[in-house]
Amino acid sequence: MATRRRYWLMKTEPDTFSIDDLQRVGTEPWNGVRNFQARNHIRAMQPGDGVLFYHSSCAVPGIAGLATVASEPYPDPTQFDPKSDYFDAKSTREEPRWSLVDVAFERKLKRAIPLEEIKQHTDALGEGFALTQRGSRLSVSPVSAAQWKLLLSLE
Repeated sequence: MATRRRYWLMKTEPDTFSIDDLQRVGTEPWNGVRNFQARNHIRAMQPGDGVLFYHSSCAVPGIAGLATVASEPYPDPTQFDPKSDYFDAKSTREEPRWSLVDVAFERKLKRAIPLEEIKQHTDALGEGFALTQRGSRLSVSPVSAAQWKLLLSLE
C-alpha cells in the first residue's frame, strides 16, 4: 500500500545553495542538518514527498521553488568527516546521529513568495505552520496539504 504524499519546507541560504544551484545539478543530498527535530522530520520523509524550497538569511527571504524528495533517508556522510563543518565526533557508522535525503529539482516558482507576504496569511495557514510561528528557526518543517495548496496559490 502506498503512503500518501507529504509536504515539507526546507530552508537554505542562497549564497550557500540556491534553487538555481539545484536546477543546475538536478539532485543534491540535503546534508548538514544538525537539529534533532529537523533531523526527525528528514527521517520521516519518503521519495515523492513535495518540498517548498525556501531561501533564508538573504535580502528577501521566501519560497523560491519546488523540489521532490528523491531518496529514502540515509546517514549524512559529513558527520563522519573530521574535515567537514558538519563533523560530529559523537556519531558512529554503527549508530549515526544525522540523516539526509536527496532532493530533486522540480521547478522555480513564477515569482518567489516573500516571507512578508506569507505572514499576511498566518491565520489561514494555522498555528501549526512553523515559518510564521514566533521563534521557530527549524531548517526542515512539515507542511500540510492545505498549507501547500494555499502557499502555491500565492504564486
